[in-house]
Amino acid sequence: MQPSTSRVNLNFDDYLVLLNVAVQVGDKKWQKEITRKLERIMRFEGAKA
Repeated sequence: MQPSTSRVNLNFDDYLVLLNVAVQVGDKKWQKEITRKLERIMRFEGAKA
C-alpha cells in the first residue's frame, strides 16, 4: 500500500507560528530549518518587489 501524500502551502505567518512552537519545545534543529525557510521567503518576496 502506498502512503498518501499531499502538498501544503504555508505562508510567512504560518512559519512564524511553527518557529514559536519550535522555540517553546526547544528543538534547535527545527528552529534552524524554519529560519532558513523564512529567509528564503524574504529573499523571494524582495526579488518580486
